[in-house]
Amino acid sequence: MTDTLTIERTGGPADANPPAPQAVRKKKSERPVWEEPPTIAGEAAKGITLGGVLLIMLVPLWIIVVTSLSTQGAVNRAGGLVLWPDGISFEAYRVMLSDSTVRNALLVSLGITAVGTVVSLAISVMCAYGLSRSRSLGHRFILTLLIITMFVNGGLIPTFLVVTGLGGYGQWWALILPSAVSVFNILILRAFYSSTSLDLIEAARIDGAGDWRILWSIVLPTSRAVTAVMALFYGVGYWNSFFNVMLYMPTDSEKWPLQYVLLTYVNRGNGLPGTVNGGFGDQFSQTAPLSLQMAVVVLTLIPLLIVYPFVQKHFRTGVLTGAIKG
Repeated sequence: MTDTLTIERTGGPADANPPAPQAVRKKKSERPVWEEPPTIAGEAAKGITLGGVLLIMLVPLWIIVVTSLSTQGAVNRAGGLVLWPDGISFEAYRVMLSDSTVRNALLVSLGITAVGTVVSLAISVMCAYGLSRSRSLGHRFILTLLIITMFVNGGLIPTFLVVTGLGGYGQWWALILPSAVSVFNILILRAFYSSTSLDLIEAARIDGAGDWRILWSIVLPTSRAVTAVMALFYGVGYWNSFFNVMLYMPTDSEKWPLQYVLLTYVNRGNGLPGTVNGGFGDQFSQTAPLSLQMAVVVLTLIPLLIVYPFVQKHFRTGVLTGAIKG
């Protein structure tokens, strides 16, 4: 009887051996590192790191823009690239845009980028949607072939022979079709389309909708983010492309995009074709060559800087969701 009363007063046998204080503290601290409250040192390290990365990206852009706006005297005093403005002049941009080769190259780049992005996106969307439907004919075999092409390809010479054999040498389509499709982008789109609600698709089929209607009215509206990201990927690829020009139309300057003009004038140090005095006529002698080179570089960056902010918000939703849900 006495033993029973003693157990009840002390809380029972379970409390006879309470856990050690170290074990309790260890149990409370068992959580992921990213859930720990930030420390002052950690916040300072993050700020310094992000600030350093920001400077690494912005300083070269700053130097390019300032040099393009500098006079010949400022470039001479700086000994090359100008870090701090010493007199602002828009003469380089005026001379550059007054040249017919640069204006034509800008229009060619805009046209190739617009048409190529539409063609590539249309092919990728249709291919990805077909591969995302498990009941589509031969989807596993086609998917396997596409994945193989990511690691094994015919090479440059066979590709050149095929394009020229089909009459693509000197033709516009040779700048688009040989690189129109990216298997990586198709796989991302397929993973996103595979996560589309099956109930929603089946309900549309019951209402009489076909695959084209389902793709246009259901799949595409629910995947605007990943579609916008893929459009940006293709657009940037076409805008920066110049290698196909070197292969299929190296002598026809009227079909040169802006990037190939940039390669010819800046990297190789050659003048633009069809003009004199380094590519910009008599006005070239009054403008710093380095300022003209940087002005061409700035011209190639402006379209991307305009478009990117409108698509940047879709990166996390589009790419990560498409990659994880698959």
